[in-house]
Amino acid sequence: MKLVIESVSENESFARTVVAAYITRLDPTLEELADVKTAVSEAVTNSVIHGYCGKTGEIEVICTIQGKEITVQVTDHGVGISDIEKAMEPLYTTKPEWERSGMGFAFMEAFMDELKVTSEVGKGTTVLMKKQIGKERVE
Repeated sequence: MKLVIESVSENESFARTVVAAYITRLDPTLEELADVKTAVSEAVTNSVIHGYCGKTGEIEVICTIQGKEITVQVTDHGVGISDIEKAMEPLYTTKPEWERSGMGFAFMEAFMDELKVTSEVGKGTTVLMKKQIGKERVE
């Protein structure tokens, strides 16, 4: 599934809803669904706020399902991240004046099984997240 949206904050909830609808065929628990939705929200919000810094651009959300694993890739073609390790530190934010918590990557990491961030300054950022659905349930 591929979704391309404009980098405006209103599209964050749309992207979250589309991804949630896409993974329903895996019969996720409400908690699993909430985890994925939160991670997608954080990734898209980061693209809007930090990737494009208020300018308009496209955000691409690609989802795949393999077995019971969902992979979500969120890509922007914005400013990029010069220091990914620093950006992923909890409470670190480049926009303290916007009262940002600096917890976006920490939430993505906590709610998903795998998180990989790649970025190039001036070219954009890709956030790749994976989650196994149903691993906590006994069938």
